[in-house]
Amino acid sequence: MNMQRNDYVDAVLPDVISWQRRLHRTPELGFAEEKTADFVAHKLAEFGLEVHRDVSETAVVGVLTSGTSSRTAMFRAELDALPVQEATGLAHSSEVEGAMHACGHDAHTAMLLGAAKLLSETPNFDGTLYFVFQPAEEVHGGGKKMVADGLLARFPAEKVFSQHNWPGVKEEAVIVTDGPIMAGVDDFTLTFMGKGAHAAMPELGDDPVLAAAEFISSAQRIVSRTVDPKSALVLSFTQVHGGRINNIVPGQIEVQGTARFFDPDFSDHVEAKITQIAGGIAQAHGLDYALDYRKGYPAVVNSANGAATAKAAADSFLPAERVVTDEAASLGCEDFSYLLNAVGDGAYIWLGAGNVGPREGLHGDQFVFNDKLFPIGLRMWVSLAETALPHGAS
Repeated sequence: MNMQRNDYVDAVLPDVISWQRRLHRTPELGFAEEKTADFVAHKLAEFGLEVHRDVSETAVVGVLTSGTSSRTAMFRAELDALPVQEATGLAHSSEVEGAMHACGHDAHTAMLLGAAKLLSETPNFDGTLYFVFQPAEEVHGGGKKMVADGLLARFPAEKVFSQHNWPGVKEEAVIVTDGPIMAGVDDFTLTFMGKGAHAAMPELGDDPVLAAAEFISSAQRIVSRTVDPKSALVLSFTQVHGGRINNIVPGQIEVQGTARFFDPDFSDHVEAKITQIAGGIAQAHGLDYALDYRKGYPAVVNSANGAATAKAAADSFLPAERVVTDEAASLGCEDFSYLLNAVGDGAYIWLGAGNVGPREGLHGDQFVFNDKLFPIGLRMWVSLAETALPHGAS
């Protein structure tokens, strides 16, 4: 990167940090990001971008065109916070009871706003950029809704990118991988239903507690014995509910859990195997059962071209040792997958935040965004614009 452009990034940094502090103090949960969206839209208009707020729920889209090319690219950041009570003690801590930017979305939004400002002032790219500020990334699948609501019909991007701070990986590094980077996720609720009984007279009932225990144990074979051990599949049971008093065996037990995977075929596989095992156990115990299997976010799988474009962008301003292409994927999930799958080309990029403790990590009540990432994220966005939409390309 030339010195002049570094000067521009350094000049906008105080504004970007100020925007992040403001957003951090006033977090809003998914699909309720009204004030956050107002702030974003105001800033984009101030920078001279064409602004759209009628796309999907609280989403904001800014459009910036430079040159004569018909090529397009989309940059995405998230608006929503989490239902977490902040415990950081920061001067700019959340002022909203029970809500916190515990994942860094406030910083991602501020960095993308900073990039919009820089690129509007020094548009060294040829084509059209769509700046997408997405609601409800956490839990509610705002990305899926944006696609369903016609985002890409109105803003037909040829490639799409998103950046996310990532604790636990090399500090101030840009991580760009070809292939899977975030897992797909399914959730399920399995209910065993029978007849309860007094604990002293269990022969009068049929004990769904015992069936649930047997199911939790037996279902471990789905991972250990029905898929290639070199493949990534995690099956976790996270909740068991039933009963209200300690001397009564309840007539109903509910087991909840989640499956994480990169191979999309594992979604149907896990559902089929849970159904098979639960059905067999229910029959053996004389019980009825009901399975509510909910298919969630697909895996985020970077395209080869998207990863190469992101790597080239990072290489333009970082030394080789700070551009990482072989980081192991995460079994966490991200609804950027809906945008990436719909566009077909692009990448999800991690900004290495370094080593932190578990409560300071993503979604923890003591999470603190690493301020060292602000200039890296800004330069990455600017370089991505120039790399994805270069002058002189056909």
